[in-house]
Amino acid sequence: MPVFESGLAVLCLWAVVGYLFGSLSGGMLMARVMNLGNLREIGSGNIGATNVLRTGNKKAAALTLLFDAAKGAIVVLLARAFAGEDAAQIGALAAFIGHCFPVWLKFKGGKGVATYIGIILALAWPMGLVACAIWLATAVAFRYSSLAALVAAGWTPIVMGFTGHGAMFFLSIALGLMIYFRHWDNIQRLKNNTETKIGAKG
Repeated sequence: MPVFESGLAVLCLWAVVGYLFGSLSGGMLMARVMNLGNLREIGSGNIGATNVLRTGNKKAAALTLLFDAAKGAIVVLLARAFAGEDAAQIGALAAFIGHCFPVWLKFKGGKGVATYIGIILALAWPMGLVACAIWLATAVAFRYSSLAALVAAGWTPIVMGFTGHGAMFFLSIALGLMIYFRHWDNIQRLKNNTETKIGAKG
């Protein structure tokens, strides 16, 4: 049982906590700790794991992925434990927004894929595994991280709708739409066949 009931004030509290957690950037942290340079001047200029990989440092990319996924998962698990399922979903949404528009980086953040995966895993781990499997299969087949993210974000809500996870359906739709919004430039590059493949440094 949660410690506190999910009243409006409690939900607002977890929205703030989620946003602040989400605003922490694994990519910028790894770039500073491992002397990778300015991520804004590397590859796509993004702060996520895919762009960190373009520095050639696979360890830093893996740690960025884990950090950005973990922060979303931590918010969900803490909010659920202390305030219930509504707070967990509010915190999840806020953490995702925080990653995409972090106050610490002048609201210029990442595209949210790792944080999305962490959130879904924490909310319902079978659905998280489904999202991971879809992402991995698409990435292996086509070598585009952006395409893998778009396919996973598009199909995961559909799978939820058919597997009894209806309580998460609208949240997953909202997160999926934001992933598509954040990947708009990638979508255009995919259409023009100019998107950079996984592992490329350009």
